[in-house]
Formats: sequence, structure tokens, C-alpha cells
Amino acid sequence: MNQVKYFTKDGLDKLKDELERLKSVERPAVSQMIAEAREKGDLSENAEYDAAKNEQGMLELRIAKLEETLINARVIDESQLDSSRVSILSRVKLKNMKNNAVMQYTLVPENEADIRNGKISVNSPIAQGLLGKESGETVEIQVPAGLMTFKIMDISR
Repeated sequence: MNQVKYFTKDGLDKLKDELERLKSVERPAVSQMIAEAREKGDLSENAEYDAAKNEQGMLELRIAKLEETLINARVIDESQLDSSRVSILSRVKLKNMKNNAVMQYTLVPENEADIRNGKISVNSPIAQGLLGKESGETVEIQVPAGLMTFKIMDISR
């Protein structure tokens, strides 16, 4: 049974672009590598041919996985989300009550998480502790490093 995965419109577009690149650029390049290796003679002892065939197998597997993901993909309708509470696609400004550090995160689908850009998975411990909370609330969240206390300073889209 295939599992539905949720994406932002940008995240889904990136997947479609990657699939198109794999099919239109990578696949022909691997086919060319196989053809060149075949021309070199005896295939039973041809390491280049074996490597190219392995690469082709990995590429086809990646293409199949992307196609399956796209079939089961759903775009999140931001207009249906409550902006007064923390939910997926919320941009949350937090204050760490222990060291007074202020940070801002955007809660995104798991497959779009990118901590360097302030995007955390909605399935992460911090996001799970924030879901459904309102601006001004103080929350205690169990993270791998221990119990942390945050104050929600602002919620936006």
C-alpha cells in the first residue's frame, strides 16, 4: 500500500524537475556509457560495462521511486490552514527560555526539511511539541538533549 505524502507546491515542483532531469539527461548519458563499454569487446570481463549497468539499475530505481512518490503526492492547500495556531507551513519565532536565544523555524513536510534554511520537519520533536499551540504560549518539549522550554513569540505564514 502506498502512503500519501504531502508537499508544498515548490517541493513538488522540485521533485518533478528532478524526475525530468533523470529521464532526459541522466538516462541517455548512462545508455551512452553502456554503448561505449559494449564496443570495447568481451562483456564477461568488462568492468566499465558492469559499472555502467549498475549505474543504470540505480538510476532506474530512483526514477521508479520518484514516479511512485509523485503518484501519491498531495499539495498542501495553505488557504485551509489556521494561521492563529502552529501548523504545517507555519513560520514560528521561538525564544529558548534557558538561554534567551531567539530562533525562527518553518514547519514543512518531512521530505522538504532543511535546517540550514530554517525549515524543520513537522515530524521533528520540536515541531511536534509546537503543533496546535498559539502565540504567547510557553511549551516544554522533550528533545534528545533533554527537556527544553520555549515561548512562542510569533506565528506567521
